[in-house]
Amino acid sequence: MAYTYTNSKGKKYFLHVKKMERASGKVTELYYFSTDPDKGETVDQLPAGKVVVELNSGLPVLKKA
Repeated sequence: MAYTYTNSKGKKYFLHVKKMERASGKVTELYYFSTDPDKGETVDQLPAGKVVVELNSGLPVLKKA
């Protein structure tokens, strides 16, 4: 089950992750929210040390705790 967040406007967002390999060979994880649950690889829980905050536009983003 994907991690979901419902914003103050009642819109539901799903947390996704994209793994990117840098030129140095290090793999970085990019987390993002989308309204489409099938857009990419979903995440079941929040990453450690992160919290969800909502921008003025209603878009949820991850922030360090």
